[in-house]
Amino acid sequence: MEKGRFRPKRAMILAAGRGKRMRPLTATTPKPLIEVNGRSLIHHGLDRLAAAGVEVCVVNVHYLADLVEVHVRRRQDIDILISDERAELLDTGGGIKKALPLLGGDPFFQLNADTSYWIEGVKPNLEHLVDAWDENRMDALLLVAETVKAVGYDSGRGDFDMAKDGSLTRRRERNVAPFAYAGAAILHPRLFEDAPEGAFSMNLLFDRAIESGRLFGVQMEGVWLHIGTPEAIREAEYAVRESAA
Repeated sequence: MEKGRFRPKRAMILAAGRGKRMRPLTATTPKPLIEVNGRSLIHHGLDRLAAAGVEVCVVNVHYLADLVEVHVRRRQDIDILISDERAELLDTGGGIKKALPLLGGDPFFQLNADTSYWIEGVKPNLEHLVDAWDENRMDALLLVAETVKAVGYDSGRGDFDMAKDGSLTRRRERNVAPFAYAGAAILHPRLFEDAPEGAFSMNLLFDRAIESGRLFGVQMEGVWLHIGTPEAIREAEYAVRESAA
């Protein structure tokens, strides 16, 4: 590791959602446990975190929580802590805020179990996040993917425009933006100062960070595989086979 470069040792994977768009698969299987290329989505994420040097990962659970908890506790290479949302689903922002006591006071990796899946480029994308992270300028650093090159992202209009310095701004209404959030980030705990109680979306905090000029992005290297529907699983598996050919 480069001297002085901060590398998160803790991470959180969001795994509590119901995965309604993935029905009927998610009627009996939580979306994070759906397999792509013979391995569950959440294990793909945990593999990447372990390779990046993460030692502790918090996983939140709600829908079919017991299945998710048993599944992730099998890991031997990374310590798993469970943030229990069985009583109340807290959405992305509320879920991370509830887990902050388990994440400590330093910046941490955050992955979405269902969307942070990609074919790596020359260098792992979590390493690109580590290299670009600047605590003095940033409250959040998002991995973003070019929508035109993504697999399975057919109906989306993108999320962000990105300036040359990496700062992000929202897609304007009725416009199409070139970049979509790929479900992986480094977040600083201060991003959650004055955050609301209960359930809320991370988009609220991303918008606050944009207003203060502290939301940045890193363009993904490789190919983003957006697993939003059962059909997208087949598209992703085909893309992975083609990349390995």
